[in-house]
Amino acid sequence: MKRLGVNIDHVATLRNARGEIHPDPIKAAKFLINIGVDSITIHLREDRRHIKDLDAKKICLLKKVPVNLEISTNNNIVDIALKIKPDFICIVPENRNEITTEGGLNLKRNASKIKKIISIFKKKKIRTSLFINPNISDIKISKNLNADCVEIHTGRLSNLVKLGKNYQNELDKIKKCSNIASSLGLDVHAGHGLDYKTTKILTKISTIKEFNIGHFIIGESIFFGLKKVVKKFKNIIE
Repeated sequence: MKRLGVNIDHVATLRNARGEIHPDPIKAAKFLINIGVDSITIHLREDRRHIKDLDAKKICLLKKVPVNLEISTNNNIVDIALKIKPDFICIVPENRNEITTEGGLNLKRNASKIKKIISIFKKKKIRTSLFINPNISDIKISKNLNADCVEIHTGRLSNLVKLGKNYQNELDKIKKCSNIASSLGLDVHAGHGLDYKTTKILTKISTIKEFNIGHFIIGESIFFGLKKVVKKFKNIIE
């Protein structure tokens, strides 16, 4: 069974635009739990542009579905994550000037630090995933770093699909990486830029077990409602 994780960062983005308390990401998490999502994803960025520390703490306390906390390798952020104890951690690259995550981790440059962080979370029995580009080298490094999972960056595929360009080469790369990762015992997730069409294309890859989708779900919900949009994704994935 494939899983759907919903990223609620942009509920917090909308709240922060007014500097007030509505819409509340904690309420959004509870709503999504009640309509049957498999996990909630939040990204506690160093600049706190959307999810705040108290949001992360309260959402991780819900415990009705797993919470997937995305973090950078920043020592302070790692310490906060250890205190609030999410079910899952996904280590992602972070650039203060980026609008959104631009690609996967540079595992070769940061291998030693990432391996240490994974070890710390494993001792706390927190599943740890690495957000990577679809290349075989990063799959093998992820295994060597003792990660539990990899989340493959699907941004390039998503952009090609949206622009109506040929996406077959990128899809083949993702499929090959997914299959190799699975054969090595890594759980395979996919995320970034996913919409209905791209998700449907990726469901044909049997080794992808989890889809993490945020921006499109929150944006599409303005027109059709959160419950209806999530139901449509659940139907696609299942």
